[in-house]
Amino acid sequence: MLDKTYDSAAVEPRIAKLWDDADAFRAGAGAKPGAEPFCVVIPPPNVTGSLHMGHALNNTLQDIMIRFERMRGKDVLWQPGMDHAGIATQMVVERQLMERQLPGRRDMGRDAFIDRIWDWKEESGGLIFNQLKRLGASCDWSRERFTMDEGLSKAVLEVFVTLYKQGLIYKDNRLVNWDPKLLTAISDLEVEQIEVAGNLWHLRYPLEPGVTYQHPVVFNEEGEPTEFETRDYLVVATTRPETMLGDTGIAVNPEDERYRAIVGKHVVLPLVGRRIPIVADDYADPTAGTGAVKMTPAHDFNDFEVARRHDLRKINILTIDGHVTLKDNEDFLEGLPATGELDALVEILENVERFAARKIIVSLFEERGLLDKIEPHKHMVPHGDRGGVPIEPRLTEQWYVDAATLAKPAIASVREGRTNFVPKNWEKTYYEWMENIQPWCVSRQLWWGHQIPAWYGPDGQVFVEKSEEEALHAAIQHYLSHEGPMKAFVQDRIENFAVGEILTRDEDVLDTWFSSALWPFSTLGWPDQTKELAKYYQTDVLVTGFDIIFFWVARMMMMGLHFMKDESGNPVEPFHTVYVHALVRDKNGQKMSKSKGNVIDPLDLIDEYGADALRFTLAIMAAQGRDVKLDPARIAGYRNFGTKLWNATRFAEMNGVKADPSFLPEACVLPVNQWILTELSRTVRDVTASIETYRFNEAAGSLYRFVWNQVCDWYLELLKPVFAGEDEAAKAESQACVAYVLEAAYKLLHPFMPFMTEELWTADEGAQRDDLLCHAAWPVAGFANEHAAAEINWLIDLVSGIRSVRSEMNVPPSAIAPLVVVDAGIPTRERLERHAAAIRRLARVDAIDVATMAPKGSAQIVVGEATFCLPLGALIDLVAEKARLGKAIDKVEIERQRILGKLSNEKFVANAKPEVVEAERERLVELDGQKAALDVALGRIADAS
Repeated sequence: MLDKTYDSAAVEPRIAKLWDDADAFRAGAGAKPGAEPFCVVIPPPNVTGSLHMGHALNNTLQDIMIRFERMRGKDVLWQPGMDHAGIATQMVVERQLMERQLPGRRDMGRDAFIDRIWDWKEESGGLIFNQLKRLGASCDWSRERFTMDEGLSKAVLEVFVTLYKQGLIYKDNRLVNWDPKLLTAISDLEVEQIEVAGNLWHLRYPLEPGVTYQHPVVFNEEGEPTEFETRDYLVVATTRPETMLGDTGIAVNPEDERYRAIVGKHVVLPLVGRRIPIVADDYADPTAGTGAVKMTPAHDFNDFEVARRHDLRKINILTIDGHVTLKDNEDFLEGLPATGELDALVEILENVERFAARKIIVSLFEERGLLDKIEPHKHMVPHGDRGGVPIEPRLTEQWYVDAATLAKPAIASVREGRTNFVPKNWEKTYYEWMENIQPWCVSRQLWWGHQIPAWYGPDGQVFVEKSEEEALHAAIQHYLSHEGPMKAFVQDRIENFAVGEILTRDEDVLDTWFSSALWPFSTLGWPDQTKELAKYYQTDVLVTGFDIIFFWVARMMMMGLHFMKDESGNPVEPFHTVYVHALVRDKNGQKMSKSKGNVIDPLDLIDEYGADALRFTLAIMAAQGRDVKLDPARIAGYRNFGTKLWNATRFAEMNGVKADPSFLPEACVLPVNQWILTELSRTVRDVTASIETYRFNEAAGSLYRFVWNQVCDWYLELLKPVFAGEDEAAKAESQACVAYVLEAAYKLLHPFMPFMTEELWTADEGAQRDDLLCHAAWPVAGFANEHAAAEINWLIDLVSGIRSVRSEMNVPPSAIAPLVVVDAGIPTRERLERHAAAIRRLARVDAIDVATMAPKGSAQIVVGEATFCLPLGALIDLVAEKARLGKAIDKVEIERQRILGKLSNEKFVANAKPEVVEAERERLVELDGQKAALDVALGRIADAS
């Protein structure tokens, strides 16, 4: 006998051990020979990470598909693994060294520091895997991979060297997001935009001597200038005055009449004295600020592109840690005449921190009368999400991938339908990113990661190979085949030649996303041609968040199509479907963040409600394209759903229910059993189709309705008289049918609620199970008797309607009244006769009479062709109930009008936070529903009076 209550804290670890001991999730477990493969690769969490709600949703949806396909008999592999998380991991270990007052990484050296990280990884890294196991993730944990393990490192070397030799990886001097605290380039994903209350400084840049223009100062009603003043300066507006030291041009719009006459002329850069040109470019917005934009190509991404179009110089004026560098800066000093003013500027600003330099420069402009005005200005400032300081666009030499070339096949794959996005609207985002793709910066100035396999000779010649030995061989061959001093140098040392004598390795490491771009095939053993690679590639479905479509999904597409080919040499996509799930927000629709204090820890929810309740909640709320608004109260509700199934199983046990191997659904005689078997077949079809089409919320909704409403609320309730009766044949049929239906329910629910269903499956000692539930066969839609189903559904509709009326009209539960039926046809009369006992018991009515007219003072409901009348006068005080309903309607209406007023206020809708506006709209819908129900109830009172 099952325990009286389900204890998730006790059951879940025991079931997890059961699965682990049985090696239940190994690749191909439970599959028959020759089964169709099904493979999903887990989006690798950071080795430093811990489970958050995004992980919980992502992995729940993956696990639903994996368990579903495993039960359908496929040869399933859910490939787990972790990402080495270059910046995050290096920061964790550096912080640990500091806290323990140990030497820093530069003191201990690269090799010792990397050894230290590996020690940390073995001791403390990867805790998230245990957390995923608590969630119920059924990965093949024996195949765990790590982006820095030997096999994946081999794949990274193969890809980098191959792309380099194909001309698709190269070095270039371009702008990158530079973190002045971490001293490395970072990706756009590692940059967060933070709103800052700053200033907009309007600075005057003098025109070169003899150049003036007419600037409009007065305008008529049509906006046309009527008065002008002669100016010998331009005004530019900037939020970063310190960067003006690197200005090399001024851009104005070619259509801007104000400046057309001075395009091609020059201004003299204040403080510095450099002549810089005025260029016409569409980037300049004539309606923004003054319409004249200072160009600092080495410190702004947009300016960099303008500079490329107009051949402007690129002058870097900041060090790697964000200090001004002018003294020995050849790019800055080039072309500048030596003057005392320039020397003084260099002396004042040399090695000054960037924000301190900002204050000095503004004061210098003010002293010279060149500060036009200062405006308070709120704007978004990019910050490094790890370092926490404002990032600087920085001109630096880095390694790049020719992403534009690799993107073309990846774009075609989606356009031609070989890879599909679900929901489909994400394809537009994918195209926008891919068709405007920039070179991918893949080098990072870190120590933890895949060190770039590039070696440099004394003359700067680069050799890209898979090993030092191969690089040395390539260097020797290169230098011996070219006349010059290096040839003699090599010849003199050819017999005792060491790498360090001639080659120096590139110190940079690869962007973490480079190794994870290879994930679908590197985790299966590539570049070796393993049996897993042959069997499971192409993988099937990728489940991911929308925020990494470009950073991960697109790059997997590019790399997979470039390196994976079929027997005919045609490119093979890494997956045929990309399912993009939405965000998990708090119950008010706000994005979770530590600063808001609204972060919900999934492990806390598992502790309180159990993993099954959390999983089912996430699944039933995961509508395609709609964010999940997570309220812990909802999780409590779905825990009750699990309790309902548990109690139903206990009720069945107490009534002698047990599995009957000889049970045949088509042999059932009782309509109630034929009905539930028909509804079971419908549910199997609905759930199967919904999971196949990634409509997880609809699958969960179908299961909820079937288990709670049909099985627990109605089926078992309708069987109570059978179990208590004297008809042994009916009882035996029903006992066997209940066992069959509950087993099917466990199977259907297993992908969503694996722990409880496995416990219920294994706890049935009389069933003589050969397999774990996770390996049991998925139910198949079979028996259907639409006539029986229609009859029982009629009964349910009737009883539900009567119960609704009683509830709406505030009828006391103990009150019993007659039921009068009007316009009943022969089928309805026959049904009334067959189910009279059930109607009396479940609807709390006594006499059931058939009449030609509805009695006065009755509430009426229509089921089928007949009208069912419930006299109200004998049940409630009509006058008091009418007054109560009137007050309730007034209260709801006041609240409705208040919200309607807010939503009709354009300022409120425009200025309030979107989640606040959405909450008000949802509340209005709720109030509309309440008012409609109250109006119906009041109408019934009026009809009964």
